[in-house]
Amino acid sequence: MAIRPRAVLDRPMTQAQSAARAADAGIVLRRPQLTDGQPVHALVRRCPPLDLNSSYSYFLLCSHHADTCVVAQRGEATVGFLSAYRLPQAPHTLFVWQVAVDASTRGQGLAGRMLEELLAGPSCAGVHYVETTVSPSNLASRRVFVRFAAQRQAAWQEEVFLSRAHFGSEAHEEEILLRIGPFTPSPT
Repeated sequence: MAIRPRAVLDRPMTQAQSAARAADAGIVLRRPQLTDGQPVHALVRRCPPLDLNSSYSYFLLCSHHADTCVVAQRGEATVGFLSAYRLPQAPHTLFVWQVAVDASTRGQGLAGRMLEELLAGPSCAGVHYVETTVSPSNLASRRVFVRFAAQRQAAWQEEVFLSRAHFGSEAHEEEILLRIGPFTPSPT
């Protein structure tokens, strides 16, 4: 397990700053609802190398796990989605499952804004760690989480979570677990 040193960069955005930045781009960040399941499924389909799960799983995320997910919308278009949940055995840890950003919106910091928006909300009170898995080829996702750790001045660790062997005959890269923290929750 490699431990990365803390980096000193800008302070994290407050919830108000995040909302203002998203609003400047015409993007609304909000809690998902059941009807977002199909648009989110379509968004993830357009975002390789993300694994596309069944539409049913996105309906569950948008309803049963809505408190720990964020939808980004520009007009009627769903341009971003972040799914996460608190680990039952470690409720101070938020596990980020998927972050999808439409090609039309990439490079504008939307993934980081969705993460900050979620962490600033009441459903993440007491969260001091973020975990996620990232395949080695998904450099954009890795940059989001490395940047998040730097902005929070938090240490991060990484280790192989799932090797290629775990996936059997499925041609799937290994999944590297990134653990960021501890950090102080965002001011609300």
